[in-house]
Amino acid sequence: MYARRRRVYFLLMGGCLFLFVSAWSFVRLWSVPAAVAMCVVAMLIPPVAAMTANRRGPDDRWWDDPSGDAKSDEWWDELDGKRQRREDPREDPPGG
Repeated sequence: MYARRRRVYFLLMGGCLFLFVSAWSFVRLWSVPAAVAMCVVAMLIPPVAAMTANRRGPDDRWWDDPSGDAKSDEWWDELDGKRQRREDPREDPPGG
């Protein structure tokens, strides 16, 4: 999965560079509006490439991976409802 996303990212960024360089190298000699249009298209490609490279597939379970910090993992598990926190009656005595 990672290799496919990386390949698509580099293809998109390579296309972006090709559009930008070709627009101002030789397309501007025939048509400046076409060169500007090519640059506008090239400007829109990097955000799409970044979204493509960072997209997670259905098999990627990155949100379930422990971070390594036990306290943080416990806190997130509690927020997600995975582990119910045991209430210790000694922590908050009634009427105390």
